[in-house]
Amino acid sequence: ETDEKMLGDIWKDHPRDSFIVATKVKPAGIERRTGFPTEATTADDFLKKFDESMERLQLEYVDILYMHAVESRELVRHKDIVKAMKKLKKEGRVKFIGISTHSNEVEVINTMIEDGFWDVVLTRYNFNLTYLEDLNDAIERGSRAGLGIVAMKTMAGGFFDKERTQPINATAALKWALNNPNIHTSIPGMTAFEMLEEDVKVMKDIKMTDQEKRDIHIAENTAGLFCTTCNNCLDKCTKELPVPDLMRAFMYAYGYANLEKAQTLLSDLDTGPDPCVDCSDCYVDCTKGFDVKSKIADISRLNQVPKDFII
Repeated sequence: ETDEKMLGDIWKDHPRDSFIVATKVKPAGIERRTGFPTEATTADDFLKKFDESMERLQLEYVDILYMHAVESRELVRHKDIVKAMKKLKKEGRVKFIGISTHSNEVEVINTMIEDGFWDVVLTRYNFNLTYLEDLNDAIERGSRAGLGIVAMKTMAGGFFDKERTQPINATAALKWALNNPNIHTSIPGMTAFEMLEEDVKVMKDIKMTDQEKRDIHIAENTAGLFCTTCNNCLDKCTKELPVPDLMRAFMYAYGYANLEKAQTLLSDLDTGPDPCVDCSDCYVDCTKGFDVKSKIADISRLNQVPKDFII
């Protein structure tokens, strides 16, 4: 919210056709384990959030509106929200409609292709995903069908270790993603001018050097901090914990150094200060080799930190 207000104050002094804006609205009431909508998932709530965002941005229209964090075919086809998004586009308050997806991307993209009216998809895409063959196939089909394909999470967590002493080669990771001809653009995260300068250089030349190729090869075979959300762990956890979400919070804290984002996610999950404390054995066999129990115990400590301690 603060970021939108800040950007709105900046943009109001510039011609509207001089910049492109994409925004995301997350539907309410999504069942966390399945990604299915519930009775609380309504178009009214979706439109209310969109209107609030537009007010903060001080804009009459946005170029792209994403239905955010979609993980299921059922949510892609939520009739009321889809109808509302189409109406916003017809009214000119949105130029293009799309979906952002962090999990089960293949099903989401394939469903969008089948439906035939979506304009763009914002999808996770990096060298560390365990299902790249299927994802590349869906992306290629989507590109041929006229979908705009935007890549996110290209840095795969940013670091290999929680101490942040072993950074992933960010330039190599971004080039790797953009070397897929079906990836039309990317939204790499940046928190410093140095990162911005690195990204601008990639815009001028995406050809990978031999060293960058070697760095990616090493990274492909290193566990790192990035959970691919394969969801194989969900049926193995005896407490039915949202393990991928907890791993994402771990990455936010240690990979992105964003404690606020990690704590907000943990608050939404409501799993407590140490949900694994009374489990003598952990039956989760992570495909990435994560020590899931210790990672959950580590990141869950944030639940006991007052919000005003985190800046």
